[in-house]
Amino acid sequence: MKRVRVLVANQPRLMRELIISTFADQSDIELVGEVGNQEDIREAVEESRPDVLILEMDDRNKYRLDCGFLLGRYPDMRILALAPEQNHAVFYWAIVDVRSKALESSEAGILNAVRQRPSVLGTAPV
Repeated sequence: MKRVRVLVANQPRLMRELIISTFADQSDIELVGEVGNQEDIREAVEESRPDVLILEMDDRNKYRLDCGFLLGRYPDMRILALAPEQNHAVFYWAIVDVRSKALESSEAGILNAVRQRPSVLGTAPV
């Protein structure tokens, strides 16, 4: 059984400790690190390559880190953003969907493909 690798990056130490103690008895979850400083999150993700990153949202329900950047760089990772003061949590993940379309095998077909802005409509998954 593959263990879920978790990186905990919540600012209040008490919150990190509560999350870590929740996972302590879970045989299918492996804690790969903890981060107390927001500026260190990207480096910690790069080093540990977690399956799940748990971080804290600020009081305006925005992430303290650019989730889009991280999910773009690590599309297999998931992010659990917690706002304990508001009793609120959000789970983020990315879906990479590769699509294709048959082209005319000609100079015009190639030039049209290079110039085209693909859309989700009218294409088929690869």
